Amino acid sequence: MKMGIVGLPNVGKSTLFNAITKAGAESANYPFCTIEPNVGVVGVPDYRMDVLSEMYNPEKYTQAVVEFVDIAGLVRGASKGEGLGNKFLSHIREVDAIIHVVRCFEDPDVVHVDGSVDPMRDIETINFELIFADIETVEKRIDKATKMLKGDKKFQIEIDALNKIKTVLEAGKPARSVELSEAEEELLKDMSLLTAKPVLYAANVAENELASDGAGNVYLESLRALAEKEGSEVLPVSAKIEEEISQLDAEDKELFLEEFGITESGLDRLVKKSYKLLGLISYLTAGPKEVRAWTIKRGTKAPQAAGKIHSDFERGFIRAEVVAFSDLQSCGTMAAAKEKGLVRSEGKEYVMQDGDVVVFRFNV
Repeated sequence: MKMGIVGLPNVGKSTLFNAITKAGAESANYPFCTIEPNVGVVGVPDYRMDVLSEMYNPEKYTQAVVEFVDIAGLVRGASKGEGLGNKFLSHIREVDAIIHVVRCFEDPDVVHVDGSVDPMRDIETINFELIFADIETVEKRIDKATKMLKGDKKFQIEIDALNKIKTVLEAGKPARSVELSEAEEELLKDMSLLTAKPVLYAANVAENELASDGAGNVYLESLRALAEKEGSEVLPVSAKIEEEISQLDAEDKELFLEEFGITESGLDRLVKKSYKLLGLISYLTAGPKEVRAWTIKRGTKAPQAAGKIHSDFERGFIRAEVVAFSDLQSCGTMAAAKEKGLVRSEGKEYVMQDGDVVVFRFNV
């Protein structure tokens, strides 16, 4: 899972990135301090892994990972070369989803690139730059498909779909709001349109507002209304708090969170929201050699899930021996779960569930 973190300069974007990845990207109170995209790979927090590790005491403990890419602050006109220009738009093309950091706090000591705090204006600025870049991409593709039309009529389907997208983009709406048929989606999936990517808004709020989930923050209320209309997600975070958390050990971190009246760090909540946004779940494998989490799309069947481990597992799939994590936890051991009949033998049509603990049987 690769998440691109975007936002206008000085909204807390690089501070948040530093905190959640501890990758140390430069953070400063002026625009364009992030000249190249910074990448941080983070293990996905999952308490189930800790429980299984206590159970099996494995040689290896392998978390699922999420990659965060800190993309330099975009400004009005970036798609036309303003600020650091559209080279940063190309970095967004490579990610699965966009985390859009939006400033929802007042602080006279932190300058705003547009002179005042206005989340709706900030979002519009970024969105228009992504829309302008997508219009350019779509127009180029229409030209190419039109030339190919003489030799192959399937390009007419592509041209029709592209024109449908172009109309929506020109109306100032993102490509993800266009309804396409399966055939149209298949034809266009390699285009990596920026506004087709799902968006999670990280609302950077003041520290004293985090415990109440930003209740009463008018900026946050307007952001939530927008996200509901778009089908996006909103997560209130405090980049300042996350920065402090990142410097603490596990015990101090727990006390610190308690002091602020919150139960999970921003990273934990960010990963959960990201999984939900992208329709992802994790299944687990456990034994004395390794406890490991594997990320798959919701709706994946057992053979394809097995293929995540090795292609031979999918090719020679016989069955999956599955127990729900909660059942295994309450029984204490796999043997006890088997005795109670909680370990099931599932075939090729079984749809994997979040938290399944699995042993795959295969033969090649």
